[in-house]
Amino acid sequence: MCCGRVDLEFVLRAFSKGMDGVFIGGCRLNECNYITHGNYHALNMVLLCKKLLGQVGLNPERLRIEFLSSGEGTLFAEMVNDFSRKIGSLGPLGASEGLDRGELTSRLNEIEKIVPYIKMAKRDKLEARLENAEAAEGFYTENEIQRLLAEIVSYHIDPDRCQACGICLRKCPAEAILGGKKQVHVIDQEKCIKCGTCLEACPPRFGAVLKTTGAPAVLPAHKKQPAAPGVSPSP
Repeated sequence: MCCGRVDLEFVLRAFSKGMDGVFIGGCRLNECNYITHGNYHALNMVLLCKKLLGQVGLNPERLRIEFLSSGEGTLFAEMVNDFSRKIGSLGPLGASEGLDRGELTSRLNEIEKIVPYIKMAKRDKLEARLENAEAAEGFYTENEIQRLLAEIVSYHIDPDRCQACGICLRKCPAEAILGGKKQVHVIDQEKCIKCGTCLEACPPRFGAVLKTTGAPAVLPAHKKQPAAPGVSPSP
């Protein structure tokens, strides 16, 4: 399998499930066996993930990526053994970082929920080709990641504009939109993955889905959906 298929969500989930470390091995850069050069994407993903791990309080060295050919079995064994020794010195997940397991899992789950948003926000960097270690150093900065997490977008539906057409509800990949026939739809912020599908799906003539940055949705998910304009409230 191409290492480019190792999704950011997979890595975060591994740590949230209690893995002490994650090792990713891929083809040498510019020597892709699948012509997709997914190893560049894997490298960018790992660099991003390391910064995210730092934000939740984990040692970024718990995640490592190495590039080698399929004929370098001895080198592979040396890399894995070295990584195992490193993880052994760090100890169980969260131990050397002084983190409570429950709190750590909660932090990782929160980031895992917004992976689709993170991948869209950093799409250009994730698609870049870093040719050497110097280019990788500082590719993502602490301030950049802090700003990314602080300025997370949210989507909500304006009850005065919603026509209860159901288009956004059917398109939502996370089933985060609540509503029914002749009922204004509401976005459940706990389920929303910030992908923006609802914004794209809402017909321009309605413009009911609104995007905000760094602010909570104006209509709480638990609030009863009002009737759509021009229709009677459902029983």
